[in-house]
Amino acid sequence: MIRVLLDDLAFVAVDAVLRPADERLAPLTPAMARLDQHAGERFAELRRVGSPLGAGAAVVTGGGALAAPFVVHLVLREAGGAVTRDAVRRALLAGWQRAADWGLARVAAPLVGMGAGALASEEAAGLLVESFAARPTPACPEELSIVVEREDERELVEAIVQRNSA
Repeated sequence: MIRVLLDDLAFVAVDAVLRPADERLAPLTPAMARLDQHAGERFAELRRVGSPLGAGAAVVTGGGALAAPFVVHLVLREAGGAVTRDAVRRALLAGWQRAADWGLARVAAPLVGMGAGALASEEAAGLLVESFAARPTPACPEELSIVVEREDERELVEAIVQRNSA
């Protein structure tokens, strides 16, 4: 099931949130930087990595002070590289697999890849919906909440969800 929420990702009560990141799990957008600030210092410690991760990877950490107890970090960009549609798609599929591995049934996500300079909102929403339908373990996660910040985004994403589920 996919639903669209007009909310703040930091306060959505789900099992995990998807968080776009770079190869060192640093935030890629101002919205993710705000999420990190809300998550607190413990979260900053949890997301430290010893060596850079490849684009398309996904890792799970605790959620710090977020409403969600876990965060699935999606690596969209490597050092010096750009965010690509392929990296977003691979990271989303890896993220769904990590969520299944951890038994995370309810997941919330921003428009992954948007704002990081690569994808338009329509393309980001389409990739979320398509990758969720193609997740490796269809029973888990069972619910995706796409979280947007503006009413016009909510209407656009709802239309894409309805079009892709018809």
